[in-house]
Parts: sequence; structure tokens; C-alpha cells
Amino acid sequence: MIFLPNSLSIHKPSNLNRFTKITNSYLHFILPFIAIFTVNIHIMYKGFLHTHYLVVSLFLLLYVIKTVLLLSNKTDLLKTFSKKTKLFEIIISFLFLLTGIYLMTQIPYGGKYDYLLWIKLVMIFASIPIAVIGFRRSNKMLAALSLLMITGSFGLGEVYHKKKGIAKEMDTTTPLAANDGKALYEANCTLCHGADGKLGMSGAKDLTTSVMDLAAIKEIIIHGKGAMPAAQVNAEQATAIAAYVNDQIKGH
Repeated sequence: MIFLPNSLSIHKPSNLNRFTKITNSYLHFILPFIAIFTVNIHIMYKGFLHTHYLVVSLFLLLYVIKTVLLLSNKTDLLKTFSKKTKLFEIIISFLFLLTGIYLMTQIPYGGKYDYLLWIKLVMIFASIPIAVIGFRRSNKMLAALSLLMITGSFGLGEVYHKKKGIAKEMDTTTPLAANDGKALYEANCTLCHGADGKLGMSGAKDLTTSVMDLAAIKEIIIHGKGAMPAAQVNAEQATAIAAYVNDQIKGH
């Protein structure tokens, strides 16, 4: 809130200029902090995403080893392995839950593929008690069933992400042609906007409903706007992305 002296009335032309200067001073002070905050949100999302995929892989590997030991009748080795990895399993499970919950809060819901997500969640939560009972009672069938459910839920999650157009991460290992708008868009924009421009991750706008022209789209790609940080591309690449969005996504 901006507090003004009682003698300062914004209805007078001279005072209106003073009011505008004060407002602009506040904006110039605040905008850099807003920009830093929005960029950090984007970086934080990517950090959570990569951490989630790492802990998911470790979690799955842990249960594969335990299941193989149980099915191989190596119960003593299984007990030793479970005892030594107990703390590690607790940490992995906690990170799995923490990163998963955060990423779910970033997913825009509503669509014909959401049922895949709910099936995945049911499979994950159902597999936990089944796994606990299976390993405690050395029940091979339950242990194998829990591993199958966990693996299936991860696969279902990948199908859901593909159907929704959610990118896992940006591939920076392969150089992209400066005029390949589609490839540049997929590398820089699908994480938030999705392949069809409708994803809406982290508050991203629906590009299919955009009314901006080519120049305006390019300007936002280069400089960013609101919660969207500037893309790490040069002017030629920004032009290619803008042309792809304008011709292939906007209005479709």
C-alpha cells in the first residue's frame, strides 16, 4: 500500500505527476524481486522433478532387490539387506512422497486422461500395505504383486504425462537448429505449456487462445512476462519458436 501526505491530492495535474513518479519508483524497486521469485519457482519445479525421478528409480531398485532375494529363498540375506537399508528406505520413501505431492500441486487437472492419474495413485497406495505384509510374512505372491503394482503405476504415470503433454526435462545434449521452431519449442516450452500449448503447468497460459501477433510472442519469449522467465535462446531461435506457436498452436 502506498501512503501519501494529506496535502497530496492526485486529482490535481501537478500532484498527479508526483503520484505517478512515486508509483513508478515503487514498481522499479519491486519488479526485480518479482522477476527473481518467478525464475526461482521455475528452477524449483525442475529441481523437484529431477529429484522425483531419481528417488523413484532408487525406490524401484530397492524393491526389485528385495523381491528377488525373497523369490530366491535367500531370507537371511534379505533380512540383512533390509536391516542395513532401513534408514535409506525411509529417506527415499519420504522424498518420494514429498516430491510427488509437490508435483501433483503443479499439474492442471481437468481432461479425459485424468483417470490415469487416479488409477496410478490407487495402485501406489494399495501396493504399500501389500508390500509390508508380503515381506513381513515372506509371502512371495504378495511381494511380487506389490512390485508389479509399483512398476505398473510408474509406467501408467509416464503414459499420463505423455497424453497430457508434460515434458520430463529439457534435452540440452543435442544442438538444435536455429530455424527448427518445433524442436526449439519442445526443448524450451513444453515443460510448462505442453506439446499442444494447453497444459497450464505452474500457471502457464493456454497458447491456443492467445491473440498476440508474432512480434508480441517473440518479445515474451526473449524477455519473459509475469511468472514466465525469459527463454534461454537467441533472437533467431526466439523467432522460430514464435512462428511455430503462431502457426501451429495458436487457434488450434
